[in-house]
Amino acid sequence: MSEFSSTKGVSPDSSIPHTTYDIRHTHSLIRTIALSKSYFNDGLETPVLFDINLTIEKGEFVSIMGPSGSGKSTLMHILGFLDSHTTGEFLFQGEPTGNLDEDALAKIRATRVSFVFQAFNLLPRTTVFDNVLLPLLYHPSIRTSQREERTRKAIETVGLTDRSTYLSSQLSGGQKQRVAIARALVTDPDIIFADEPTGNLDSHSGIAVMEALQALHRSGHTIILVTHELSTARHAQRIIQLKDGRIESDSREFDRVIAGTDDERLP
Repeated sequence: MSEFSSTKGVSPDSSIPHTTYDIRHTHSLIRTIALSKSYFNDGLETPVLFDINLTIEKGEFVSIMGPSGSGKSTLMHILGFLDSHTTGEFLFQGEPTGNLDEDALAKIRATRVSFVFQAFNLLPRTTVFDNVLLPLLYHPSIRTSQREERTRKAIETVGLTDRSTYLSSQLSGGQKQRVAIARALVTDPDIIFADEPTGNLDSHSGIAVMEALQALHRSGHTIILVTHELSTARHAQRIIQLKDGRIESDSREFDRVIAGTDDERLP
C-alpha cells in the first residue's frame, strides 16, 4: 500500500458537475477539486487561489500562465508538494494528499516530482556530473551501483556529455539550465515542473532549453511549465491561464510552437 492509500470518496463543492468522486476509480495524474489557498499572518487572511478545478493526465505538457500575482507560482508549489492547500481537494494519481505527514511528503519530493528553476540552483564549484548526481544521494530506492549510469544518461539526454567534468560556474546560462533539466530528470520523476526556465536566458539559449523540454515530453515525461510569457507557454500542448487566483481559461486551441523550427520566430 502506498503512502497515499485510502478508500474514502470525495464529495466536491456543489458547483462542480459531478456530485461524488470515488478516488479508487480516478486515474488522472493530478486532479484538484475546488482547491483554494490563503495565507494567514497575525490573524489576517490573504486569499491567493480560488476554487481551482483542473485535471492533468500523465504524459501531458501543460503551461500554467499568468501575470505576476496571478497565483501561478503558488499553484505550482501546491502541485509540487512544496506548499499545502487551505480548502478543497488535491488528488495525486487518484489519492488524496491533504493528510500526508512530513515523511511521506519528503519521499514524494525525492522520488515523484522534480523542479527546474529560473535561477538554475546549481552548486557553482561542483562539476556538471556531481550536480546531476546530487538528487540520487537522497533517493530511497535507487541503488548506489545505479547512480553513475543514471547520471551519465541524464547528461547525455540534454547534450552535455562533453561538459560533464566542467564546473557549473564555467558554463553559459543555457548550459546551466540544461544541467538543471538533467538533474530534474535523473530520478525519473512522475512530473517535471519548470518554473520560468527561460527567464534568465537570451533567446538562443531559451530555444535550446525549450527544445530539451519538448524532447523530454516526446519521450513520455509529464511537464508542467510555469511562465508569464505567451511565447514560452505556446511550447506546451495546453495553456491554463490564471488571473487573480482563478482559472480564466484552459485551452488546447492555439498555434503550438516547436522549438528550433521556423515557428519559433513567430511574434
